Amino acid sequence: MLHIVNKSPTERNSVESCLAHATKGSKVLLIEDAVYAATKGGAAEAKVKSAMADLTIYALQPDLAARGMADRVIDGVNLVDYGGFVDLVAEQTNCQSWL
Repeated sequence: MLHIVNKSPTERNSVESCLAHATKGSKVLLIEDAVYAATKGGAAEAKVKSAMADLTIYALQPDLAARGMADRVIDGVNLVDYGGFVDLVAEQTNCQSWL
């Protein structure tokens, strides 16, 4: 399953809820303000790093760049462009958006 999160970890608990409920082997795509969760020193860094043991974490590179965070990505987070976003959605049988 692909989980898509778009809210900042400092604004809502969407990232935290997603990571707590996603099952082993799931993929998590961070877009829009949720990309802050994929950055070093961010509020969700420890939780994202811990979740990477069971989940594959992706972040939308254009959203990181738009927020000036492209050079602060946590090691192990996979970056995707818009084409990669479409590929992830197409590869999965189910997608869930976390608001």
